[in-house]
Amino acid sequence: MATFVTFEDIEGWQMARRLTFEIYGASKKPLFAKDFGLQRQIRDASVSIMANIAEGFERGGSGEFQQFLAIAKGSAGEVISHLYVALDQGYINHDDFRSLEKALRDTGRKIGGLMSYLRQSDLRGPKYKASTRRERSGKRL
Repeated sequence: MATFVTFEDIEGWQMARRLTFEIYGASKKPLFAKDFGLQRQIRDASVSIMANIAEGFERGGSGEFQQFLAIAKGSAGEVISHLYVALDQGYINHDDFRSLEKALRDTGRKIGGLMSYLRQSDLRGPKYKASTRRERSGKRL
């Protein structure tokens, strides 16, 4: 697995960013745009995917990062659910639904893969960086 220097390096975040762009585009369509509640919810949920990946990464610990990744993955599911409403109301067509749904499921799998990797790895993030020998032995520097 690649090393991430910034959250922008994370493929799941990159995928979520593209999805957010697509969701904003789909929700600009005239019928969709008139449903202010659904439009706001689907946009907020799509932004939540990328925002939670970024926030979790910036927290610096792998445990917190995993929690935020779980929230991001959940938000991907939320967007899919909102897409069903948009489809059922005729705000988007079946082809647009399938394309967005596939991209969301792929993003969710990518996030899930990162979560799995973090659970199995010894990485603990920069805030859990190994201490020096002197610190471990109880001696002050």
